[in-house]
Amino acid sequence: MANIEPRPIIHWISPLPPAETDIAHYTARVLPALSAEAEVVLWTDAREWDPTLERHATVKHFDPDTVMPRDFAAMSRGSGPEMLFLHIGNSWVFHAGFLRLAQRIPTLVVLHDLAIQELMIEAIEQNEWDAPSYLAGMEKWYGADGRRLGQACLSRTEKGSAISASLPGFELVLEKALGVLTHTEMAHHAVQARLPQLPVQALPLPFEIGPAPLPRRTSSGPLRLLQFGWIGPNRRLEQILEALAQMPEGFDYRLDIMGKIWNSDIIYDKLTQLNLVDRVHLHGFVSEPVLDDALRQAHLVLNLRHPSMGEASGSQLRIWNAGAPSVVTREGWYAGLPEDVVYSVDTDNEIAQLQALFLKLAADRRAGDEIGAAGRAYFEAHHAPASYAKNIIAWAEETADQAGRDLALRLSSERQKARSLHPDLQKRLTVLTAADRSKR
Repeated sequence: MANIEPRPIIHWISPLPPAETDIAHYTARVLPALSAEAEVVLWTDAREWDPTLERHATVKHFDPDTVMPRDFAAMSRGSGPEMLFLHIGNSWVFHAGFLRLAQRIPTLVVLHDLAIQELMIEAIEQNEWDAPSYLAGMEKWYGADGRRLGQACLSRTEKGSAISASLPGFELVLEKALGVLTHTEMAHHAVQARLPQLPVQALPLPFEIGPAPLPRRTSSGPLRLLQFGWIGPNRRLEQILEALAQMPEGFDYRLDIMGKIWNSDIIYDKLTQLNLVDRVHLHGFVSEPVLDDALRQAHLVLNLRHPSMGEASGSQLRIWNAGAPSVVTREGWYAGLPEDVVYSVDTDNEIAQLQALFLKLAADRRAGDEIGAAGRAYFEAHHAPASYAKNIIAWAEETADQAGRDLALRLSSERQKARSLHPDLQKRLTVLTAADRSKR
């Protein structure tokens, strides 16, 4: 009988559907390709998950505060190398437990966001993490100013989103990381600069490539605008509403907003104040089929983000998959996209540029077709799950050989430096980010 090559064993700690976060959907999208290459165990601290996931993997509930490395090993099936991936995003609802786990157990961290101040601060406010650990980490990585600004955020005299550009906070979840996977070159460079001894890899964010889209965009009637996803203050919804309120009389449009809004009361008040209640429709979270149908009908999808810390956008991949035209902020990961796959606006002239784009599309409803088609072609060429799964496993296997030893050396080195914090750390990160953006 021929020898059978041992298959790698992947422990994948992530939000899972039906969790209302794109990271859960990302896991579902990559899972078939990942399970074709390895034995996969999905780990979640949620009490429910989509049972269809179990077609491709074992699903295991766990307590992030008590689970031990032996618990992961006990769920292994097979004799191949084991890899433990931990996914970190910026929502306390889905990642607070993972934040605590990262402090205890060495893992390969998939860093979906560099800027995680809101995760950490809100986790503390929700009694899901402790303030002393946060403040100690802020002082370790950003000096006395880091502790001061962290305390200001906890006392609500400063906002986490406001300090994220210069003090993103990702360092605090990587102190026991065996390696880091990012989805943008900007994030890759930022992590490498701060933790040069830590293995870091950048891979394009994967998304299941669906059938060729059949757009349902009309050539008459209101201009169909769409915004979706988790809509926090940085998604520029208030600025979009301001731009729409100042459009010329007779401009006919409909804006559909599908997803959760950070503070719906603020937006309801804004709609009333700007007299937009009849034009803007808030749907809340919707199913993927409903969202995909809305994308096929949209003349323009609004995917603005400021500030952006270089995170890749699962929302943008969904837009491209649907062949829809979209507009993004020329910042972070979006600034490095080819010019023909998205429309772009600049924050210093945002409203005027949005208004010019709205008028262009209102005058010719087919004007965005070329952008939508180019986006779909770019998406197909760069974001297939099969190549992502192969590459992530190859990187993990290569990293795992010496990751434990490297972590021990790194922790030892950091302990030696603990008494000599460097006040220039914040300045160095800001300079790095500015230099990276200038290259793009």
